[in-house]
Amino acid sequence: MAAPLPTLLLGPFARPVKQAIASRVQAIFNDRTRGEAPVARRTDGLFGPQAVAWRVHGDVTSMMVGGIAGLLLQMLHPAVLAGVWDHSNFRTDMRGRLRRTARFIALTTYGGREEAEAVLERVRRIHEHVRGRLPDGTAYGASDPALLAWVHVTEASSFLDAWIRYAEPGMTLAHQDRYFAEMAQIGEALGAAPVPRSRAEARRLLAEMRPLLRRDARTAEVARFLLNQPAPQPAAEALQALAMQAAIDLLPGWARQMHGLRSPVLSRPLVRAGTLGLARTLRWSFG
Repeated sequence: MAAPLPTLLLGPFARPVKQAIASRVQAIFNDRTRGEAPVARRTDGLFGPQAVAWRVHGDVTSMMVGGIAGLLLQMLHPAVLAGVWDHSNFRTDMRGRLRRTARFIALTTYGGREEAEAVLERVRRIHEHVRGRLPDGTAYGASDPALLAWVHVTEASSFLDAWIRYAEPGMTLAHQDRYFAEMAQIGEALGAAPVPRSRAEARRLLAEMRPLLRRDARTAEVARFLLNQPAPQPAAEALQALAMQAAIDLLPGWARQMHGLRSPVLSRPLVRAGTLGLARTLRWSFG
């Protein structure tokens, strides 16, 4: 098998370059000040090497793009937004919030069963204390099965859509359905209901929830903090800006319109080509 193009171009420098890129990316997603290291892949977890989730969640670029798109969708629900607004320090620690979400996904996908169950229990306990009232006086709680279902379906759909766009354009519908069926056990473990088990069920749930979605000044502020957060390193500014544009482009048209965001037709091919190039480079660096 021929060597990847970057390896051919870099020759003897390929290995140290690969290691340097991988190390920088791992530092973004793992808080080394707290002793965090990349989650080791274990075969005794909730899934396993043959799971579609192992395939989808192992791609750094599509997970980053899908994760941002998922958050933009989630915050359109007033009660989900209120939970973030009232109970998180998103203004000062948006990167920490994203890092914790990434680690949750890594542990539930690749960790051993005891690791996955421990992090699921920790999140359930946190949700029990996240409650309050919307500006109109309506009570909300993060343990509400319907709210958890919205968070679950937007996250899973966005991850899968990004994977298809930047890694596996020809993914079969059967494998897409398998992905939702696998992810259902995470949603159900957190208390979500209803939980989609196929692409069709996911699309139906997204459509059913749309009448409940809203955008106001608070939505705009949270979205602004998400999309304009400083890059973790100066060298990553251009790449982060590209990922943000790719996430906006990944959103359904109605969601972009609600957020007041644009994905210009003329720049769309450049965004997608650049993101695809980034994805290929990161896959090469992680070998």
